[in-house]
Amino acid sequence: MTIALHIRALALAAASLLMSVGAVAAQDLTPGTATWFGIHYIDSSTEGDINGVRQDETDRIAMTEDYVADLLTERGFTLTEPDPEATARILNPAHSNGADTRIAAEMGLRYAIMGEVQKTSNLIQSVNLRIRDADTGETLRAGAVDIRGNTDDAFRRGYRYLLKNVIFREDKKE
Repeated sequence: MTIALHIRALALAAASLLMSVGAVAAQDLTPGTATWFGIHYIDSSTEGDINGVRQDETDRIAMTEDYVADLLTERGFTLTEPDPEATARILNPAHSNGADTRIAAEMGLRYAIMGEVQKTSNLIQSVNLRIRDADTGETLRAGAVDIRGNTDDAFRRGYRYLLKNVIFREDKKE
């Protein structure tokens, strides 16, 4: 096999992996009670390393948390925030070794829901959302989309698209 064929095979394998990471296959999901962990912000840009935390981004995450919570509530979910003591030692609920679902189960709720925004640059952000079963820890729905821009409107559009076309895509009318 030539080097060009090896490179093409690797590129196809990488593309396949990236497509599979974008969304978890749809599992049965009936709206119900959920612990809403909000959105964890990850700034992996060099801008964040140099300038530190920006107030507009902090405000944007708070606005986005409210926006996503409203969209989930419209879908029939009843959201409850976790006790701050229970989450005090959790850096990121999406990667908490099951602490998210243990907290939700201890609260007597059906799901644990959390989001992430990863800033690559001021132009490129990745928005993510996970819905996990509190009893089993299984991820029922998850997805990610990349957005362009670091504005309130870009974040709202990204999460609206993610919920409509990835997380709840089977609800779309053909």
